[in-house]
Amino acid sequence: MVRETRLTPEAFVYPLFVCPGEGVRKPIGSMPGVFNLSVDEAVKESREAHALGVSAVILFGLPEKKDEVATGAWSDDGIVQQAARAIKREVSKLVIMGDVCLCEYMSHGHCGIVSKAPTTKSSGAAAVQVASDAPHHEKMKAIEAVAAKVVLAAAQPPFEIMNDATLELLAKTSVSLARAGVDVIAPSDMMDGRVGAIRKALDQAGLINTPILSYAAKFASGFYGPFREAADSAPQFGDRRSYQMDGANLREAMREIELDIEEGADMIMARVRFDVPLAAYQVSGEYAMIEAAARNGWIDRERIMMESLLSIRRAGASMILTYYAKEAAKLLG
Repeated sequence: MVRETRLTPEAFVYPLFVCPGEGVRKPIGSMPGVFNLSVDEAVKESREAHALGVSAVILFGLPEKKDEVATGAWSDDGIVQQAARAIKREVSKLVIMGDVCLCEYMSHGHCGIVSKAPTTKSSGAAAVQVASDAPHHEKMKAIEAVAAKVVLAAAQPPFEIMNDATLELLAKTSVSLARAGVDVIAPSDMMDGRVGAIRKALDQAGLINTPILSYAAKFASGFYGPFREAADSAPQFGDRRSYQMDGANLREAMREIELDIEEGADMIMARVRFDVPLAAYQVSGEYAMIEAAARNGWIDRERIMMESLLSIRRAGASMILTYYAKEAAKLLG
């Protein structure tokens, strides 16, 4: 009677990884109990989850082919678009969220269009000229300046993410998903200005009632590793620290969230001072750690599973994206 925080299946969002084929349930090695599912199997999972009281699923796609413009993300016959139509036909009252990110569909595994970065050129000849005509201390300064430029050039990655060009593809993807039956657009890429671009594109397409769940603030983290296996989305070079956030930066996170709300986000994934619905993702790394510890007999699996979900709810989450959605719903039912 006096419990302050309660878990209900309605709060859960069940992630599904959809792949080509029929009758496919491919186990994901680092996430026991989670599978890559063909569309027909995703429909079955959705039906079972809804019967258990789970309100929503979120779809991630594994395309048949990848390229450098993420065609599988925005194509009208993309794998997530196919799954959304099929699920809506069979489980019409289930809320479908669609992840909007390009990493699963890009041949290089990054969240945006990649271009070679301009190289920083340093002029050794100029340094020699200064060195030959100047006093010793000025010669040393000139040499140090050139050396610093060389070090800086060496430290620069040989590529960069083209933010604005990427926004066009994210907006195109969002419209395609919404037209296919996705109820909530969930951009997870962390490109600057993505929410505004998506909101504008949805409105221009007449999809003014399609809400946006912003992943802000999404930190660059090692806890996403198992997800990247599940979605086959690991970067082929470099990492995502140039566009995902530094985990040490709280004030930056607040700025990111505020900007996304100003651009039209209806829901967010962090809260300190923002009064909009809050979603939290129990990420793949946490899931994998619970499963590994349980298999080693170090923890009580069911108890820890429910305790972790309750703590997320206690922290203020209105909805929880969790791979435990079905199992937790059974225990609560």
